[in-house]
Amino acid sequence: MKQRLLCGVMCVMITLLAFMPASAQQMIKGTLRASSGEPLTGASVVVKGAGNGASADSLGNFSIRAKLGDTLIATSVGFEMKEVRISANTINITLQVAVTTLNDVVVIGYGTRSKKDLTGSVATVSAKDFQTGAVTTPDQLVTGKVAGVVITPNGGAPGAGGTIRVRGGTSLSASNNPLIVVDGVPLTNDGVSGVSNPLSLVNPNDIESFNILKDASATAIYGNRASNGVIIITTKSGAAGKLKLNFNSVLSQSVKRNEVKVLDANQFRSVVNERGTDAEKAMLGNANTNWQDVIFQNAFGGDYNLGVSGGIKKLPYRFSVGHTYQDGILKTSNVKRTSLGLNLTPSFFNNSLKVNINLKGVYQKTRFANEGAIGAAAGFDPTQPVYASNKFGNFYEWLDETGTPIELAPKNPLGQLLLNSSLSDVYRSIGSIKLDYKLPFLPALTATVNAGYDISKTEGNGFIPAFAALSYQRGGSMTEYSQRRKDKLLDFYLLYAKDLKEIDSKLDLTAGYSYQDFFRGSPAYPVRNAAGNVLSMPVPDSSRNTLLSVFARLNYTFKGKYLLTASMRRDGSSRFSKDNRWGNFPSAALAWRIKDEGFMRSNKTFSDLKLRVGFGITGNQDLDAYYPYLPIYTLGGSNVRYPFGDSSYYTYRSEPYDKNIKWETTTAWNAGIDFGFLKNRITGTLDFYYKKTKDLLTRIPTAAGVNPGNMLLTNVGNIESKGVELAINAGVIQGKDFSWNVNFNIAYNKNKILKLSNVSDSTSEGILTGAISGGKDNTIQINSVGYAPQTFYVYKQVYDADGKPVEGVFDKQNNGALFYRYKSANPKLTMGFTSQMSYKKWDLSFVLRSNIGNYLYNNVRSGSGAFNSVSTGMGYIGNTNVDYLNTRFTNSQFFSDYYVENASFLRMDNVSFGYNFGRIWRNKASLKLSAIVQNVFVITKYTGLDPEVYSGIDNNIYPRPRIYSLGINISY
Repeated sequence: MKQRLLCGVMCVMITLLAFMPASAQQMIKGTLRASSGEPLTGASVVVKGAGNGASADSLGNFSIRAKLGDTLIATSVGFEMKEVRISANTINITLQVAVTTLNDVVVIGYGTRSKKDLTGSVATVSAKDFQTGAVTTPDQLVTGKVAGVVITPNGGAPGAGGTIRVRGGTSLSASNNPLIVVDGVPLTNDGVSGVSNPLSLVNPNDIESFNILKDASATAIYGNRASNGVIIITTKSGAAGKLKLNFNSVLSQSVKRNEVKVLDANQFRSVVNERGTDAEKAMLGNANTNWQDVIFQNAFGGDYNLGVSGGIKKLPYRFSVGHTYQDGILKTSNVKRTSLGLNLTPSFFNNSLKVNINLKGVYQKTRFANEGAIGAAAGFDPTQPVYASNKFGNFYEWLDETGTPIELAPKNPLGQLLLNSSLSDVYRSIGSIKLDYKLPFLPALTATVNAGYDISKTEGNGFIPAFAALSYQRGGSMTEYSQRRKDKLLDFYLLYAKDLKEIDSKLDLTAGYSYQDFFRGSPAYPVRNAAGNVLSMPVPDSSRNTLLSVFARLNYTFKGKYLLTASMRRDGSSRFSKDNRWGNFPSAALAWRIKDEGFMRSNKTFSDLKLRVGFGITGNQDLDAYYPYLPIYTLGGSNVRYPFGDSSYYTYRSEPYDKNIKWETTTAWNAGIDFGFLKNRITGTLDFYYKKTKDLLTRIPTAAGVNPGNMLLTNVGNIESKGVELAINAGVIQGKDFSWNVNFNIAYNKNKILKLSNVSDSTSEGILTGAISGGKDNTIQINSVGYAPQTFYVYKQVYDADGKPVEGVFDKQNNGALFYRYKSANPKLTMGFTSQMSYKKWDLSFVLRSNIGNYLYNNVRSGSGAFNSVSTGMGYIGNTNVDYLNTRFTNSQFFSDYYVENASFLRMDNVSFGYNFGRIWRNKASLKLSAIVQNVFVITKYTGLDPEVYSGIDNNIYPRPRIYSLGINISY
């Protein structure tokens, strides 16, 4: 017994002695980078066999306690795992893009799915791929990044954002905007008063990823608002571990890139002296004023963001605060935004209950410039001075013989800006709490409750002093407005996920219920002059809309390579009567992982190959009318009161309505293939789609006496959309010091109206649309059967032997009509190209975009390209576009196809150059600096300011500036 005890003690002592030399741990510091050179934020390192680990900060730096000779295991989503032996106190680890990107988790409707198991067309853009620079709205982050997703800027005003289209539009009068979901909360497409773009109230720096659902099999789970695609935005969350601080700042300078080409002072004098009357010649001044230089400025901007993350025991958290200040290049325009964000992700009961709390709040103060000053600057007499000694703020103005500003004359452009105050204060909060509970008595079943809200408050006011020429006849102007929005959400659903090993299958089934309610109210404030006298009394407005839904989805996988997805959603909308309130939206998709077949496993060409086919029906009820099926009487304004005796009384007017109005539905097919080569060093997707919308919601003319009003919102007609999309990602060079990654995408889309009437009428030309500036109620576009929506409807211009347009001479069509359909604003092809290069600590990236086949109506040229812009006959003279020197038109030719121009373009959106200093401040922090230029150049034949105008009509657009930025990122 004693011998056994002695032997045991000696064994223990020998074992302890053997491990003592190796037990001396020390702090190991290092960096984690992709082969492209980009830091791998959030990547993990673990000591093999020990279990202790660490995460990389935003610059890829980490520190971990380990011993020399230990092995570190480095992992990051989308990259191959790597084991590295520790041989020094510092270590640099580079990870390669991996075939295992197929296992990346993609956020879809009411759940997640691994990328390799997707059956629909879904694109993901994560933070490492975002556009950089002075970014004020989320949509700017992904412009040009996804095939088939076109984001057209809404001008250059601070926070203006863009118009988003996924695979073109599917409607004429209903919304064509995609459904946007932020942290599980679907956002309404209704605007928020006091901001030019509601998405500007989401801080781009808080966003982690975009998942864009493009085809119906992916979007149908959102049924009621999914016809135009779904964009799921996921914001950044916390992670357990030590406290981490990240500070990011971008300082920017915006400058005017170009201007409208008008006559300078000497050219203008020459034209007036050549063709003007004696009275008009006498109006010429002695100044040489470039009015566009007067109203535009170089504008400063700053964006500052601080993120704090870590974990307190079992409570991972992330807190962020951001402040953005951006002046516009148009004087007096600016935006100030302060945002707060909080994310908590605790778990309870041995991770059976997972909680995800997201709270976002923002305060934005905006001063809106009077953008009418842009058109005024292009048309104001360049021989007149900016200032004059007078009682109208000392701004030069056109006056009549009594010394009063001529009401119809353009007002001093600078005066329009400085004497017009338009301010808004907007508060918005979006929040959600999600509870996932895995039932202990049935581990395969998870119950989820998601409650959310989206609320906002707006207070705004405007003021023009009584002495300002802009509002002199009415004694100035004093206005107020406000809005309250309260949107509520409640989702409950069950997920049953089970591996059926006996038949080599996987099954998950989701079924649930959703309730969402939307309320907005705007009280009425009197419109007063500067003295406070009431000029008019608007009508207050409030509305409520409710959506109820039940939904189910089945995902089934057989042998890991045959995949089926089927879903059904039944939606009810309060916008429609009880007889038409409910709609059914089914979908189904199949996928075949060809690469996993036995006959492909030995194939060295493909590293991934999957075929997808999908079908689905989606709906659209997103109208600008809340109760279009009800006979509603609206209170008239104060300017339409009925006199009776010594008093006048408000009246009510009946609104047009259609008691049978119902859902607009889109049936869509999609076929696609996902592929990869060279161990997924080259990956891509190719998709073909066809969509047909029926029961089209649009406004059509009505016969007199049939319905109140002359236009009726109703279901009429069909429209189709078809296209092809290709996206390719490639690691062109993957060297030790130098790497180069590129992304290219191209999409073709064609829309055509198939039907536009419930009765056969061969004499109907279509529905006129596209209002333009100039003349009275003129339009330049038409919706007609057999043509693209918003096709231009113009006269065919005749040209002389020198190629110059002949005034008033046009070719007639075979039917004797002057009007004919010509071109469209919709591009035939859209392309995007992203390049990312890195050499050691340096990196260089740029983004190119191109639209091919889109046309614009140049309303700036047509509205001011004739001599009647100079000779007005109303006591003043105005400037004209330089195009007048070519055409010599006496009168405006608004309907000439001469003004419909090819607006195809190639634009460099962004170029960024950066240097990573690595560890600083005693190795406690990391530093990276970058220099960025946005809107670098545009190559186009279009003669106007910018070839990107979504409506197809270029008129008085706020020009997009070129922006120079310096960025700094510090992590601790």
